[in-house]
Amino acid sequence: MLGQLAMMVIVVALLGWVVYRYPINGWPSLLWVAPAVVMTIIRIPFAKQTAANSITEKRAVGKERALLALVSIGGTYLPLLHLSTDVLHFANYAPPIWVPIVGGILLVPALYLFWRSHADLGRHWSVTTELHADQTLVTSGVYQRVRHPMYAAIWLLFGLQPFFIQNWIAGFSGLVSFGVMYAIRVPVEEQMMRDQFGEEYVAFCERAGRLWPKRR
Repeated sequence: MLGQLAMMVIVVALLGWVVYRYPINGWPSLLWVAPAVVMTIIRIPFAKQTAANSITEKRAVGKERALLALVSIGGTYLPLLHLSTDVLHFANYAPPIWVPIVGGILLVPALYLFWRSHADLGRHWSVTTELHADQTLVTSGVYQRVRHPMYAAIWLLFGLQPFFIQNWIAGFSGLVSFGVMYAIRVPVEEQMMRDQFGEEYVAFCERAGRLWPKRR
């Protein structure tokens, strides 16, 4: 409870600081804060729901911590450093006005997919690569034809970051850091699912693509 409250305070403080610096950073910077707030709101009830899970297995714990820290740096801390100070302004660029507008439109399906993938997983969602006592293989909803729709949503959200944070370093840092995490984490995660569910998961992989549906 205290952790969630602290997270909300940080998000509100971040939003206030970025709004304060709006004349410096421009209105697209506000579109970077918006999905961060929405994603936090989406995850809070699912975090509560999964808190009671009895964890039976975790994999690559140390590596997971390092990867999550890397994504935090690229997706949050570097953008926040840029929006809060002038340290990285030497790497700014000025795209056409339609770029952040298009990015704002694309936020809608990206955030919907992020929410839907959490809703379909329910109590089977977790931040780390782990299994719990009542683990089942979810193959319904958005998971019917895609194995990792949540990762697809995050790819899109980080891909939109340079639309709003118009800086060659802070804008693309989230995309790069998440790309590293995705490349290392997904094989570990999928192997864990194969070990747990065997042929059921193999059959699921044959009919469902990783990030988008397979052609029938």
